[in-house]
Amino acid sequence: MSEELFNAMRQSIIDGEVEQADALARKALEQNVDPLDAVNQGFVPGVNYVGEQFAAGDMFLPDLVLAGEAMKAAVAVLEPEMQKRGLARRMLGKVVLGTVKGDIHEIGKTLVATMLSASGFQVFDLGVDVPIVKFADKAREVNADIVGVSALLTTTMVGQKAVIEALEDMGLRPRVKVMIGGAPVTRSWQEEIGAEGYSEDAIGAVAVAKRLMGA
Repeated sequence: MSEELFNAMRQSIIDGEVEQADALARKALEQNVDPLDAVNQGFVPGVNYVGEQFAAGDMFLPDLVLAGEAMKAAVAVLEPEMQKRGLARRMLGKVVLGTVKGDIHEIGKTLVATMLSASGFQVFDLGVDVPIVKFADKAREVNADIVGVSALLTTTMVGQKAVIEALEDMGLRPRVKVMIGGAPVTRSWQEEIGAEGYSEDAIGAVAVAKRLMGA
């Protein structure tokens, strides 16, 4: 029976069916399915499939967004039960994430947060228009492994460099790795400012984060 349920969970993510994912997560709890199994064997394979299809050019940004929303809905239902049972998902690392000061672009950064979370990272999403020092403060507060800085405007890209400098000022580098992303961001910019990782999209960001953690 669980196998059937896991397949339905996987499909709900692929189809981006938020209400269906929520309902299936609740059904799992009603049937006393281990919530950790529901996440790892049911929903995560759906996220992985969408990621592969997106990378291959067979699925597109809206599909990725909807899959992310469906995953978020499922985890929101299952997380409290996992905490109650003391089941900790294996965390690959802690990531502080945000869109830099002066930039209010949300969607790409939110997608990265959802995909990282679905892939086993603990994510602290600071939102958009985040002051430079807040990235460093939060990284120190939560003992972060990675800081992810998004910038969608050429005028705010310099904020990514400033975040690295703020981390250096606090003595958090090079222990805290930095990954950057956003439409105008390039690999040469990453190298120029000394960031450890760069990605064009949310799927790539997960691969970069895993590489930085040696996972």
